[in-house]
Amino acid sequence: MSSNLNVVICSFYTADDYYRAHGARLAKNLEDLGVEYVLREIEKQDGEDWADICRKKVGFLADVCAAHPDKKVFWVDVDCMILELPDYVFNSTADIIGFQRGYSSPRTIGYDRRARFWEPSFWGVNTTPLARKMIAEAYELEKVSTIKATDDYFMEEAWRANCDNMTFQMIPSNAVVGMGSVNSDSRSAFFKFGSSGNVGEFKGKVEQHSAIQGGLRKRALKFAKKLETKLPDRASKRLRLIADTFGVTGVLTASKLNPESQERKNNLNAVIDAAQAGETDKFESAKELFEEKYLATQPEVNTISVAKSFHFYAAKESPKSIGLVWWAKPFPGNFGDWLSPLIVSQYTDKKIFFQSPVKIASRKHMIGLGSIGRFIKPNSVVVGTGISTDELTLAKGATYVSVRGPVTARVVRESGGPAVDSFGDPGVLISRIFPVERKATNGKIALVRHFSHKAIPLILDTAMEELDIYVSHPDDIRTLVTSLNQYDRVVTSAMHIFISCQSYGIPCALITFEGFEDSVHGNGIKYGDYAQGVGLDSISPIPVGLNLNNVDFDNITTEHKISETKLNEVEAAIIKGLTHLQ
Repeated sequence: MSSNLNVVICSFYTADDYYRAHGARLAKNLEDLGVEYVLREIEKQDGEDWADICRKKVGFLADVCAAHPDKKVFWVDVDCMILELPDYVFNSTADIIGFQRGYSSPRTIGYDRRARFWEPSFWGVNTTPLARKMIAEAYELEKVSTIKATDDYFMEEAWRANCDNMTFQMIPSNAVVGMGSVNSDSRSAFFKFGSSGNVGEFKGKVEQHSAIQGGLRKRALKFAKKLETKLPDRASKRLRLIADTFGVTGVLTASKLNPESQERKNNLNAVIDAAQAGETDKFESAKELFEEKYLATQPEVNTISVAKSFHFYAAKESPKSIGLVWWAKPFPGNFGDWLSPLIVSQYTDKKIFFQSPVKIASRKHMIGLGSIGRFIKPNSVVVGTGISTDELTLAKGATYVSVRGPVTARVVRESGGPAVDSFGDPGVLISRIFPVERKATNGKIALVRHFSHKAIPLILDTAMEELDIYVSHPDDIRTLVTSLNQYDRVVTSAMHIFISCQSYGIPCALITFEGFEDSVHGNGIKYGDYAQGVGLDSISPIPVGLNLNNVDFDNITTEHKISETKLNEVEAAIIKGLTHLQ
């Protein structure tokens, strides 16, 4: 946390329900942090639109800088949140501080990938003459310009005119909740950005700078997204289904690198490709070559770690194999997603090859645990799969053995598929895969966050210890569930940790965090779908504050154990699904 702060944070909002509510939330946020702020309601004139309002930011920021010549001035969009005040940001000595465009990594710095240098949702302007000159010049240009443009156009012009003489500091992407690569060395995220949805509407309608390079794939993806927003809901769902079925999603979201970076990526890909193919000698030699040639970044360390998990399943001693779909990322693997190969592997001696959800599937395959129903293909065998939103059309021609619960079953029927009456998330079988006798506990509480919550700066309860959700190898999964059984209770924002607790009968509180309710993908139906699928009352995560000392966990803890009858049903569905792959 910052000490000796000499800053003022500023923002504005229009007099409508959405932005006024966010203005009140931001005011409380900044008051709780004890930082000086200028927060102003502005009047939207007749004929003004979102782009015109954004443009007013330039003059507003210039006015705040002029009114506070001896204080650093930070702009923050009104629908964003500041979670803490780290020294390296708010006591920075640079002329300008902010996030690179897209909250991206320094490895992608420059105008070949981004049309503009800075992300406009958060700016820090120092008291230095050059910093104030840049802001003043942005305002002067805005006042005389007749073009249709938003604030970041004028800021970018002023930046380009002055940057050769300025010092600047980029804030790492993992300082934003949900961005970057979070690991044990990461700083806590201090910033959460919001989105009103107006940016996409005004793209192409305001003056914008252009990136130097723009590939066919990028243009195709942009066109596809624009087309989807223009289509009726039913047609949009159908388009998404076709893209996911034929692997278009994976093709369009891939990126192109410079030659040096591409060679490095190719060397790393050789490690994971050999691991996924179960080719032990190639895997070991590719891994050794990469580690001799490069000092691995944290994402590369994570990739090599997850490669060992892929190899474990693909290198089983069997002449036969099956394909299995699961969501392998983020590396080194999310506990819940990697339960799928772990559990399926217990019921077959065959090698298990990873079938990417977003790529075309040339052979019949199983799709199991996870909210990945949108990636079901006509040649999929579906066992216990769920969805995160019911605004989908699912592949009606797949072989449906079971699904997670009645909500998924309803969407299957609405998509023209069969009636499915066998329910249950395969994750409930974890207690049969790794039987653990729950003995005397340690008097403590285990916290396990969903990976999208990893960077949130929480204050833990004094009796609380945090366990990591990033595990993929069976040995690490065994260690994690064994540890869970040693605690009095578990507090988690990860659904499959909650499911695992119900498999073992561990008291557990399913939570989310206030202000971060939308961080986990989907509209929340998956929780009730799961619960109804195993015969329990519907449940949703309970929002709690970031100071966990203030939470009464007794009132939100549940204690259920999945019945042996349901475990038998889920087990039978997996065995039946495997017979369809013979």
